[in-house]
Amino acid sequence: MKSLYNLATKIAGKALPLVGRFNHKLKLFTEGRKSVFDKLEAEIDPASQYLWFHAASLGEFEQALPIIEEVKKEFPKYKVLITFFSPSGYENKKNHPLADVITYLPLDTPGNANRFLELVKPKIAFFIKYEIWPNFLTELDNRNIKSLLVSGAFRENQIYFKPYGGLMRKALSRFDHFFVQNEASVELLKSIGFNNITLSGDTRFDRVSRQIQYDNKLDFAEEFINNETCLVAGSTWPEDEEILLPFINKTSAEIKIIIAPHEIKEEKIKVLEQKIKKRTIRYSKKENHDLANFEVLILDTIGLLGKVYSYASIAYVGGAAGTSGLHNILEPATFGIPVIIGKNYKNFPEAIRLRQLAGLFSVENSSEFNEVLVKLVANKDYREKTGMIAGHFINSNTGATQTVINYLKRLPGFS
Repeated sequence: MKSLYNLATKIAGKALPLVGRFNHKLKLFTEGRKSVFDKLEAEIDPASQYLWFHAASLGEFEQALPIIEEVKKEFPKYKVLITFFSPSGYENKKNHPLADVITYLPLDTPGNANRFLELVKPKIAFFIKYEIWPNFLTELDNRNIKSLLVSGAFRENQIYFKPYGGLMRKALSRFDHFFVQNEASVELLKSIGFNNITLSGDTRFDRVSRQIQYDNKLDFAEEFINNETCLVAGSTWPEDEEILLPFINKTSAEIKIIIAPHEIKEEKIKVLEQKIKKRTIRYSKKENHDLANFEVLILDTIGLLGKVYSYASIAYVGGAAGTSGLHNILEPATFGIPVIIGKNYKNFPEAIRLRQLAGLFSVENSSEFNEVLVKLVANKDYREKTGMIAGHFINSNTGATQTVINYLKRLPGFS
């Protein structure tokens, strides 16, 4: 089975550059990996010890970040290497100040794993959530380098729990410890013979809970909202916008609306603008305008959404109206506001739980969205009570980061 896996990885390595000619993301994926080893040779300091964090993309990076912040404080002698699998993660975070070196992860071949670890020689490797690469894990094990899975989440339909999943179960056996998000993941791992497990929770709760402590002031947001009720629709896709637009265009309520599309390509922003019938302005064109005169603000930039949520009365989080995947509901929830999402969220346990607690609403169409939003806008007490549930949900689920740090403190020879 492993020989087939290695063959498939090798074929993918040959084929991806060809496919990348017709796909921008795949082109970044392949072009970025061409210089990985040159970058490591140039930037890795052989006299230093590294903690290696590997994240698939932006979401997993957000889960890694609280631990990175803490290890920099608790164990300052170590440097930090971050690797990404996807271009969206690497391109957005390649200059993040907390890391000493940031690069792509080479494709998971025995040769790449050996060369990578020979250059980096990490003290410990942290893999985030789903990132399980058999050859890298094997080589780490062979070199007696500890590997940890952090914020792990398992479902019974995954390959590890299937009769044909022997290769991936073997890969799991290379981990020294699993820090998992929920009890279901604990039981699934135990069902295939693992007991080196800690139910730690999800480090994203630690990440978002800290956002309240930061300076979230945005002058443009204050000017635009002008003390009115505000709906912030974050990380929206066209399917989400089809749910939002009928309300936006027909409502007579005194409400300001900020839309932060997931993709901010010019042609897509233009299409969205053309569909909105209310007075609308883009963030990029806000200068020399009285923002209080507008009803809709399109946030055609990145990096501000977390702060903008602090101004929201209600949040809509995109991704679940279609099949692209629900975006981060914890970011708005930490500010104690009700959250609305689409219908496809069964693979997101935090959304399931928050809905059970009545701090989140799931809608299938524009009619349901309109019904929920009208009630939230009209009834301030109901809105605040629902938001309080969301905020308490965040506060009651923090602590995963400290659990990992406590484990590190107990490791022999690690300080």
